[in-house]
Amino acid sequence: MFLTLLSILILGSYFFRLWRAEAALAIPWTPSPDARLFSQRPLPAPIEASFLSSTTAVKEAESQPVSSYVLPLKTQGRNIVDQNGKRFKLSSVNWYGASDELFIPGGLDVQHRSTIAKTIKKLGFNSVRMPYSDEMVVKNPTILPHLLTKNPDLMEKRALDIFVACVEALTEEGIAVIVNDHITTATWCCGADPCDASWSNDWLPGVVCKVRQTEEDWIENWEAVMGRLVDNELVIGADLRNEVRGVWGTMPWDRWASAAEKAGNRLLKMKKDWLIIVGGTESGNDLRGVRTRPVRLEVEDRVVYSAHVYSWSGWGSLEGRYSKRTYPSFVAAMRSNWAYLVEGDVAPVWIGEFGAPHEPGRGDANYWENLMRYLKSIDADFGYWAINPRKPKENEKETYSLVEDDWVTPVLDYRMKDMTELMRIGHE
Repeated sequence: MFLTLLSILILGSYFFRLWRAEAALAIPWTPSPDARLFSQRPLPAPIEASFLSSTTAVKEAESQPVSSYVLPLKTQGRNIVDQNGKRFKLSSVNWYGASDELFIPGGLDVQHRSTIAKTIKKLGFNSVRMPYSDEMVVKNPTILPHLLTKNPDLMEKRALDIFVACVEALTEEGIAVIVNDHITTATWCCGADPCDASWSNDWLPGVVCKVRQTEEDWIENWEAVMGRLVDNELVIGADLRNEVRGVWGTMPWDRWASAAEKAGNRLLKMKKDWLIIVGGTESGNDLRGVRTRPVRLEVEDRVVYSAHVYSWSGWGSLEGRYSKRTYPSFVAAMRSNWAYLVEGDVAPVWIGEFGAPHEPGRGDANYWENLMRYLKSIDADFGYWAINPRKPKENEKETYSLVEDDWVTPVLDYRMKDMTELMRIGHE
């Protein structure tokens, strides 16, 4: 009886401490004086020289502007560079929606796509990650009119036509685009559903998955999308698959690397200039396999790796989620997972997704402060999730958004302060 009571007391004490630790993460965080001051000032102008479309000089004989970048891009050590070896730093934001149930990028019922593109440029982002779902490509449905009220020229168009029109609106503003195969079934990503945990799901019984596809189907979908964009020089790359994870984190790196090589080589036969972006396993966090098994393509200097880093990343480890980590512990995890490639000048790594809410608790704020401190220290390529003020389907508020519901007014808070500073490293 005594041992039973003692065990109950020990377990009760453990779970009480665990509850207190979790509750502490949700305590509201107070922005720093610098962040509050940033929110009271006009947003700094974008760095024109950071855009691929920028011009820096004029030829005397021709009186024509000369681009500061010479395309196509390639990789050189840890950097993405132009043909003259000048670094092009990805300062990106995600514009999602085409991977979800409505099949189109968000906001087309609120603003014209060109206005959204101008908003993104005004925020200083020189590139955009554009996710799509395989279901969008396969079904390619005609989009309902009420979702396109501010884009009447797209009425009665199909999903892929609208996706291409949004990409073109971005590139017309001089914004580079990376296309991303986000998920198989059109829905919010990413959960425990094995049907969407990798690029193919044909090993599962046919009745299990709403959208069933083979590896070849996946590649053909890529060819269908990129075939529409092959002549657009500011479409610079293909992010082959979002957050590959297998079933409950069982995806072997070698299997994913082999599939990425097959898909990447097929795309490079269409256009040898594209960058091929390969994300880590374990929901995008883990690029440790690259140490011994790098992705090798038939066209050299085209591989860019990608990692995703969120406050809940790191779950299941002894040190705990990133929201709980000290800075030394956080940095050690980054170096183990992906940053060894950057710090060792081995290959570029683009942090293609990360984000935090407008009003974070202490856990989210701790994660954000550690992440920004480290990304600034290594001058990282990055892609924030996301610009969208609303999630698709249910029109739920997106707490990670960088703009208000009008898709024009910026949210000037601690996040934009830090990303504005990160954008300017190397340019000032």
